[in-house]
Amino acid sequence: MGRTSKDKRDVYYRLAKENGWRARSAFKLLQLDEEFQLFQGVTRAVDLCAAPGSWSQLSTATEIIQHFDGCPADLVVCDGAPDVTGLHDVDEYMQAQLLLAALNIATHVLKPGGCFVAKIFRGRDVTLIYSQLRVFFSSVLCAKPRSSRNSSIEAFAVCKGYDPPDGFLPDLTKPLLDHSYDPDFNQLDGPTRIIVPFVTCGDLSAYDSDRSYPLDLEDGSEYKYTPPTQPPISPPYQEACALKKKGQLAKEISPQDCPMSTVDMLPQSLATPQRYTLQTSEV
Repeated sequence: MGRTSKDKRDVYYRLAKENGWRARSAFKLLQLDEEFQLFQGVTRAVDLCAAPGSWSQLSTATEIIQHFDGCPADLVVCDGAPDVTGLHDVDEYMQAQLLLAALNIATHVLKPGGCFVAKIFRGRDVTLIYSQLRVFFSSVLCAKPRSSRNSSIEAFAVCKGYDPPDGFLPDLTKPLLDHSYDPDFNQLDGPTRIIVPFVTCGDLSAYDSDRSYPLDLEDGSEYKYTPPTQPPISPPYQEACALKKKGQLAKEISPQDCPMSTVDMLPQSLATPQRYTLQTSEV
C-alpha cells in the first residue's frame, strides 16, 4: 500500500493503517468471518500465498502436517492472485489455476468437514470452478465482502464440509482440472455445471470501497498518515523510484564516463560534443 492521494482517500486503506492491519484486505476476511463464522472452533489454520515463495517447495504439505503434529487443519485460506494483465480471459484463467493449486494443497492438509476459502475471479467459465469445488465440499458459496471494490471481478469461494470422493488420493504431481473439456459443457464426472449462491458480506450501510472519502476527520482534526505496520518487500525497482523522486533518473554524463565500447557505438553527432544528456527510461 503506497502513499498516493488515492490510497489516502481509500477509507479501508486508512482504517487498516489506523487499526494496525498490514493491508486493507484484512477487512475482507473480517467480513467473511462475520457472515460465515469461519474461525468458530478453529485451532489449526493454513494461510496460503501469504508471502512470495508459497509454492516454491513441493514438500509444503508434509511440512504443514508435521508442524501440526500430524493433525490436519480446520481451515485453509488463500488470498493469492497473479499479476493482472488487464486481459480478463487471461487473468481469470491464471486465477483459476492458482485456486486449483491451493485446492490441491488443501486436499493434503484439510480435515474432513473442514473449510476452504479462496479468492476467485468471476467470469464466463467460473461455474466450471464451482463444479470442481463442489466435488470436494458439501457447500460452495460465492461471497463478495463490502470492502472488496464493486468495480473488481474479485470474489471469494467459501467451501464448507470437506468430503472428498471415495477413493480419492491427493497427489501434488497431477492437476485437478482436466483441460480437455468443451467450452459449452462441463465434462467433469459427477456433478456437472452448477450455479452457487452469491452472498454479500458486511454491513451494506458501511463504507463504500469504490468511493473516495475526504481526509477531514469527523472530529475536525487534521488527518495524519500512519505508516504500515510491516513495510512491503523491497521491489527490484526501488532504487529507480528513489532516483526519480530526486530528479536523478535522467542525468548528465560525460563521454569519458561511458564504457569505450559504448562511445564507439554512438553516432558521430553524439560522440563529438564534450557533454550530452542520457535519458533513461522509467521503470
